[in-house]
Amino acid sequence: MSDTISDTSSPASSSIPVPARGKKENGGLYTAHKKIYVRSTRGFFTRWRWALVVFTQIIFYGLPWLTWNDRQAVLLHLVERKFYIFGWVFWPQDVFFLAILLIISAYSLFFFTAIAGRLWCGYACPQTVYTEIFLWIEQKIEGEHLKRAKLDASPMDRRKFLIKTAKYMAWAALALWTGFTFVAYFSPLDELLGSVFTLDFGSWETFWILFYGTFTFVFAGFMREQVCKFMCPYARFQSVMFDPDTLVITYDEARGEPRGVHRKGEAAAGKGDCIDCGICVQVCPTGVDIRNGLQYECIGCAACVDACDQIMDKVGAPRGLVRYSTETALKRGWGRSEIFHHILRLRTLVYGAVLLLIGSAFIWGLATRIPLRVDVIRDRASLGQEIPGGLIENVYMLHIMNMTEQPRVFTVGVEGLREAQIPGERRVEVEAAQSHEVTLRVHVPLDAGEQGANRIFFEVSAEDDPSVRRREKATFFFPG
Repeated sequence: MSDTISDTSSPASSSIPVPARGKKENGGLYTAHKKIYVRSTRGFFTRWRWALVVFTQIIFYGLPWLTWNDRQAVLLHLVERKFYIFGWVFWPQDVFFLAILLIISAYSLFFFTAIAGRLWCGYACPQTVYTEIFLWIEQKIEGEHLKRAKLDASPMDRRKFLIKTAKYMAWAALALWTGFTFVAYFSPLDELLGSVFTLDFGSWETFWILFYGTFTFVFAGFMREQVCKFMCPYARFQSVMFDPDTLVITYDEARGEPRGVHRKGEAAAGKGDCIDCGICVQVCPTGVDIRNGLQYECIGCAACVDACDQIMDKVGAPRGLVRYSTETALKRGWGRSEIFHHILRLRTLVYGAVLLLIGSAFIWGLATRIPLRVDVIRDRASLGQEIPGGLIENVYMLHIMNMTEQPRVFTVGVEGLREAQIPGERRVEVEAAQSHEVTLRVHVPLDAGEQGANRIFFEVSAEDDPSVRRREKATFFFPG
């Protein structure tokens, strides 16, 4: 996926030729954007990053193709207003679980950021993932960073036109497939596939395929580092979650300075281990020089760590000149064990405890969730009327939702007032993952309650599984 670093002669101050993009206003607020030609690298963290790229994309592109109970395994069906997630069927009334999931996501961000900085940005953020994929396509078609810079600086000719066209077509194909897959989470995949050859998509489906695909094409292809530096809010407030014991990408200034060129086997008297090759800058997707300290533009991808380790191997110096460490560890010269003990500090322990508590509650809620929901609405057109036999009648509308994927028969009962009864049929059949409305009349003796509103309860239970039951309160009205 990447090429091995072989050139160590480029000074840090040199810059790859870049086509002019506009005029820079000295002292102004605007500076012309310069394209970054990222150099590929290999190493432990690069392999981890690509492993997560593959893992996340297998999940994203693969989930819509999985089936469960003769349907799409994961389908957030907006038309039916039902979310199918493997064996679960969620309705809009289950928004509580979505709220808890968002809280878990927020605390996970706090927890992992406090421990190791921008792990999400460097390894799993969609912007990072698709930038890696688009950059890989670009490298395969146009070549390594110097070749790409030279190609961009050259005048347009037949060869450049064909190369650029091939790259853009490959990007567009991936972007459209990404948009199609995104829509497949909200509209059944079999229906979308049936519309591919006729291009007979619905209006909202067409819009979102093109919208999501266009944003993927533009953000991952042209606005790579700009999204992270100027558009993503996380880069701006990350400092709130950092402290001196947060594990981040660091440059060991005490070991590396003063910089100077020296080759393997040669004495480096009066010089640090940094040979000022500039490779750490060339591999950075946002163009950061990590030797200037931690900057908000750094996404924590650790590409500079892998690149610097390769250079250290070549000059015969120990690895770790650029590494994961903490501000406190660098000042005090701590080793890994001391760093580990200070990572597990009060802040991370509190975040971890809260995350564990909320996560456990979320799992418990899913495990004990009753797949039945009942809404009771009393007929307000009739406050209650006296009928023959010395009875008072109230009319109710019951909305019964079967939240399982099997048809069920439910029995409806009523209690709360003496001799309350439901005349006629009390069994209600509801299809799998469907809802059913039924009108019921409740009769109560004249002397069984007080004038005005009285509380009663409807009991709805499944005949095949008595544990699936709901008890809903309602109001029974006695006229004056």
